[in-house]
Amino acid sequence: MKRILAIPAILLSMAAGASGAVPSADLETDYHKLSGNLRAYPYVDEEPPAQTPPPVGYEPFHLEHYGRHGSRWLIGGNDYLTPVRNLEKAERAGKLTPLGRETLEALREIEQASHGRLGELSDKGAMQHQAIGRRMARNYPALFSDSSHLNAKSTVVIRCILSMLNGLQGIREVAPQVSVSSDASYADMYFMNYDDKPAWKIKDRAEETVLKDYREKHKLSGDYLDRLVSDPQFARDSVEPGIFPYIYWVLANTQGHTGQPWLLDKVFTVDETREAWRYDNGMWTLHCIDTPLTERRMPYTQRMLLNNIIESTDTAINSTRPSVNLRYGHDGILINFITLMDVDGLGREFGSIEEAEEAGLRSYDLIPMAGNIQLVFYRPVGSTDSDDVLVKALVNEREVTLPGEPVSGPYYRWSELKDYYLRKIAPYME
Repeated sequence: MKRILAIPAILLSMAAGASGAVPSADLETDYHKLSGNLRAYPYVDEEPPAQTPPPVGYEPFHLEHYGRHGSRWLIGGNDYLTPVRNLEKAERAGKLTPLGRETLEALREIEQASHGRLGELSDKGAMQHQAIGRRMARNYPALFSDSSHLNAKSTVVIRCILSMLNGLQGIREVAPQVSVSSDASYADMYFMNYDDKPAWKIKDRAEETVLKDYREKHKLSGDYLDRLVSDPQFARDSVEPGIFPYIYWVLANTQGHTGQPWLLDKVFTVDETREAWRYDNGMWTLHCIDTPLTERRMPYTQRMLLNNIIESTDTAINSTRPSVNLRYGHDGILINFITLMDVDGLGREFGSIEEAEEAGLRSYDLIPMAGNIQLVFYRPVGSTDSDDVLVKALVNEREVTLPGEPVSGPYYRWSELKDYYLRKIAPYME
C-alpha cells in the first residue's frame, strides 16, 4: 500500500549557536501554543475549520473517537510549591522586582487554590468537552438520532471520567434523544490505557541517552530571573537553577482555568518559552515516533486501541443502526495512536527528535488539553458491504491525511486501510 508522507515545512535558515539551525517549528510565537500539552483546546468559543463534504451518495453511519481529558490542575504538589518557595526567599530578602511581586502573589493564590485538586479536571476542561460534544452532534446528526446508539468509555482516572460526562452533556444538549451507555472500568484498560512494559523500558533507556543529549543541545536558559529578582548575585546564590520549568508549567497552565492570571508573556520572552516547550516536546517526540532510537517500538504501544477500533467498526458495518464509540483517556495514548495510524505522515521512520519535530510532531498541535481523534465512517444509504465504506480522520477537528490514496478529498477506502493496519500491528499482537 502506498504511504502518504507529510511534506516538511520550508526550512528557514537561522543562527542558533552550538545547537545548529533553528527548525521552523521554533518560529511559533503564540505563547498559548508554546505551552505544549498544557495548551487549552483551541476550539471552544471559536469554530474549527470547515469540513469537506463526502462523495455524492455517501452518508455517515459510524464514528470512532479517542480523546484526551480536558484542561486540568497540575498533577504534583511540588509543581506549585517549588516556584513559590523559591520566590519567597527573595521576598524575605527584599529582592523582588515589581513583576516578581506580582508573579509571586499569583503563584501563591494558584498554589492555595490547587489544594485537594491536583490532577483534577478544571472548569475550562469541562467546557472544552461540552463544546466538542455539541459539535459532534451538530456535524453528524444522523449519528446522534433516536435510532442510533452511543457507547462511551473512560479510563478510571477521575478527570477522564468527568471529561466523558461533560462530553455526553454537550451531546445531549443537541441530541437529547440519543441512546447512551457509559462506563469506566479496569476491564477496558488493556485498550484504553495499555501498559506496554517492554516498550516503556526501551523508552526509558533512550531517555537516559538520546533525550539527555537533545536537552543538552536545547538547554533551558534566559534572563527571566532578572525580571523577577532585583539582585542577580542573590538569584544565583539563593534561587534554585531548576525552577524555570516549574514557573513555566504553572503560568502556562493558567489558560486552562477561569480567573487565573495570564503572566507567561510577562515573565518569559518568546525565545525562553520556546526553549521550555522544546525541552518538553523532545520527551513527547521520543515517546511516540517510529525510530531506531527506541527500536521502532513506540507507536505500537497503542496496537490494542487500534485493534479495538477495527473490531468495533466491523460490528458497526454489519449493522444498519447508526453508532458512536467514544473513549476518554490521556495524551500519552493519543499521541502514540496518531503515529501508529500514520496521520499526516507522522508514522514514518525518523532518525532524530529534531527531524520528527520539523515534520510536524509538535505537542501543541497534537495533544492540547481535550485533544482528540475522530474517525468518521461513510457508506451509501442502505449498504452493509465493507467494500463500500469510506473513512475520514480528524485530529482536533481538523481533517488529516491517512496512509494510501484517498478516494476523494480526505476520504479513504476503509477496507484497504483496515488490511494495512492489521498487517502493521500483527507482529506485535499477543
